[in-house]
Amino acid sequence: MGDRGQQHRFDAYGGGGRYGGGLKGDPHQRTGPSPSKVLAVVTMLPVGGTLLALAGIILFGTLIGLAVATPVFIICSPVIVPAALLVAFAVTAFLTSGLAGATGLTALSWFAMYLRQASQAVPETMEQAKRRMQDAAGYAGQKTKEVGQEIQRKAQETK
Repeated sequence: MGDRGQQHRFDAYGGGGRYGGGLKGDPHQRTGPSPSKVLAVVTMLPVGGTLLALAGIILFGTLIGLAVATPVFIICSPVIVPAALLVAFAVTAFLTSGLAGATGLTALSWFAMYLRQASQAVPETMEQAKRRMQDAAGYAGQKTKEVGQEIQRKAQETK
């Protein structure tokens, strides 16, 4: 009964109060990064710095090489440009021939599949065609008989 006078507060982060619980956990628990995270940062910082320095050196060397090679490219351009065009056209032709071959194989496989499906449907289609021909022949025979009777009737009326 002594609980009635005791105040209960609700902490926004953990529920707090007399019953504890919530998300906060033990207040004596250590906060901050774990030793494995600290070790990872300490290890990766020099590695990342070294890789960044190497990237800068490579970029600087590339720029120097381009500055040195540009006059050679300009002097040799009557030879280099046609050679580059020849290589580009050869690569384009090779890729185009491969694409044409792939397109041909795709078309042939589609045609083979179409023929396979058509050959399975032929007996059913043939039965339907036979029935239609019989119906058409019966209809033509009926019409011929009616026209013949009509001609006979007109011939007898004219007598």
